[in-house]
Amino acid sequence: DVKGKFEVLKEPSLHTPGKVKMMEFADFYCPHCHLFEQTVVPVLEKEFGDRLELTMVGFPVIPAKLPTAFEMYEQAKSMGKGPEMRRVLFRTIHKDRLHVLDRVIRELLIREVGLDPASFEAGLASGKPARALEQGREWGKRINLQQTPTVLLDGNIKVEMLDPENLKTVIQSILDSDKRR
Repeated sequence: DVKGKFEVLKEPSLHTPGKVKMMEFADFYCPHCHLFEQTVVPVLEKEFGDRLELTMVGFPVIPAKLPTAFEMYEQAKSMGKGPEMRRVLFRTIHKDRLHVLDRVIRELLIREVGLDPASFEAGLASGKPARALEQGREWGKRINLQQTPTVLLDGNIKVEMLDPENLKTVIQSILDSDKRR
């Protein structure tokens, strides 16, 4: 019943009735991912509100960049501030053109999203964010990711045609099919 342009993968569905889980495979340093974050994500959030659960999966594609931004996102996500950190990191890297490796800048960003820097840094040092990033990379390879951004809906619907209308069509048809069940 799903409409739009997408590919169904041989992955388990993570669907919860009445909600669509959108995993955005992205690279913080990728200008296309930044554009998607600025133009498409707000449209989808406005259209679907709490019926759309958005999570980013770090999938580095830009060469010669350290994984610090991805690990910061994973740590913030584990502390309940993933969306806020995602927005701050994209802004810092693409608009402010600052390096998140600098400890002073990093502390300012951590405080900006409302987290305690000491707890945050301890979480980074634990290695859990690095492991989460590696799991995301492996997941992307397993589903044959070719580009960023790429969207995975409910764990098994891969969408590479990321214009807002196609995504709205696919997401709405998933939600509509819930109503018919």
